[in-house]
Amino acid sequence: MAKLSEQELIRREKLQSLRKLGIDPYPAAQFDVNFYAKDLPTKYSEEKKVILAGRLMSRRIQGNASFAELLDSSGRVQLYFNRDGICPGEDKSLYNDIYKKLLDIGDLIGVVGTLFTTKVGQQTVKVKHFTLLNKSLRPLPLPKTDAKGNLYDAFNDVELRYRQRYIDLIVNPEVKQTFIQRSKIITTIRDFLLRKSYLEVETPILQPIPGGAAARPFETHHNALNTKLYLRIANELYLKRLIVGGFEGVFEFAKDFRNEGMDRTHNPEFTVLELYVAYKDYFWMMNTTEALLEDIAIQVHQTTKIQVGKHKIDLKAPYPRVPIFEAIKIHTGIDISEMNEDKLRKTAQELGLEIDKTMGEGKLIDEIFSVKCEHHYIQPTFITDYPKSMSPLTKEHRANPKLTERFELLVNGKELANAYSELNDPIDQRKRFEAQLSLSEKGDDEAMFIDQDFLRALEYGMPPTSGIGIGIDRLVMLMTNKNSIQEVLFFPQMKPEQKKIHLTEEEKNILNIIKQNIPSLMTEVKEKVNLSNKKWDKSIKGLVEKKIAKVIKNDKGLFIEVIK
Repeated sequence: MAKLSEQELIRREKLQSLRKLGIDPYPAAQFDVNFYAKDLPTKYSEEKKVILAGRLMSRRIQGNASFAELLDSSGRVQLYFNRDGICPGEDKSLYNDIYKKLLDIGDLIGVVGTLFTTKVGQQTVKVKHFTLLNKSLRPLPLPKTDAKGNLYDAFNDVELRYRQRYIDLIVNPEVKQTFIQRSKIITTIRDFLLRKSYLEVETPILQPIPGGAAARPFETHHNALNTKLYLRIANELYLKRLIVGGFEGVFEFAKDFRNEGMDRTHNPEFTVLELYVAYKDYFWMMNTTEALLEDIAIQVHQTTKIQVGKHKIDLKAPYPRVPIFEAIKIHTGIDISEMNEDKLRKTAQELGLEIDKTMGEGKLIDEIFSVKCEHHYIQPTFITDYPKSMSPLTKEHRANPKLTERFELLVNGKELANAYSELNDPIDQRKRFEAQLSLSEKGDDEAMFIDQDFLRALEYGMPPTSGIGIGIDRLVMLMTNKNSIQEVLFFPQMKPEQKKIHLTEEEKNILNIIKQNIPSLMTEVKEKVNLSNKKWDKSIKGLVEKKIAKVIKNDKGLFIEVIK
């Protein structure tokens, strides 16, 4: 256990004092509230009796009276404590001892009181009684504001904020609002689809074959079945099985997992909405997507015009529809529509792109578009009609057999959605899977697996169908004006937290010397640090026990070196 700070030790002493007084610092009994901070503007009436609960965030004690601030689930409210109001009898210990001496900022309390307005016009709760509901053992990192409005000690270190989201939510109220909006976005989508009588379903997360997308999966092992399983990279193939089974429209808010890089727009675990509707095509899906995004913007912002960074983006339909080859020609001046793989590779190299030998035609085109074109599409735009090599699950284009009926929706220079007229020809689908297999043999570890059961399902017949996947995390980023996916995930994936190792000054001096000369002769290091034998032995033992350094003995003597 880490060494406790002075404040943490004091709080633990207060905890014991409360227990000695017979006060349970962690009571189990229910505490019913009838009023919230958000109710003040609309439900205020003088002398109204209220019951609230929340976290003590500040106190200004002035002898026998005190003002405090309580944070509940809806916001902040001012409390007024008066010693004689709380302790009408002879015994004043509830105020003098418990409130003044044993409570701390961060403690959770329940209060019973009445509403009144202070002389300066602030609506306040006059506390008649309070109950300790939870004793906080760690001090909160509370920001401070001076008389000029300047903010100090803000809890804004992003790594700490993401690792300790619970603190972030307490001290940074705008963070909580982001996640309230996230919930509202998901609810709006669900309501939109349910109004169309589509069925919300659940499909497996553990899958024997990671299908439905080109991505590197996470692997695990099922002991009872003695078989390898994968965390799903997409739920597409299972949802299309349900269309085969007779459902006309199905959707799922799915957790998907991809064992790939992490950056501002990628987290290995992410949320996606996938929707599949029978007897529709990608033109219908474009119209539906426009209507959905309009609805979300209006529900969240009461307008289709939203601010995203420095851009004002309008989600009002219709959106431009640009074929991918046309987009590449517009932004590079090069027509790649008739190029084979060798010419595409040469073109990508001439454009200065980083490519490798495992990349086939589809990935080369994707790289050219991603690097040279994608960032230009700030306003919502459908990029359409992708080549077959990029779209192994998509229906052949009805007007051009080299292309497919696929679109990606780009907003603010990033992909937000991917949709198809779904491939339902089982023979063609098998050929496309086999083409993916050849890419895998070339070393492409993101190529699709062949799913024999899915092919079998297609052979029973799937109606003409359109499907779409919408990245919920990116959609929330867009709607809340956040530029990092970590800002819209409660608990984003982080590197393992490194435990801070405390070193004495002597250990630090030795470490600085041996870092310069690896390995270092012990006698030479000892001469440089000039320590007594006792301090030297203690310091070397400390570095070894803390696994910072190791001692090596050979025929030339004793050496010490840093453990890498």
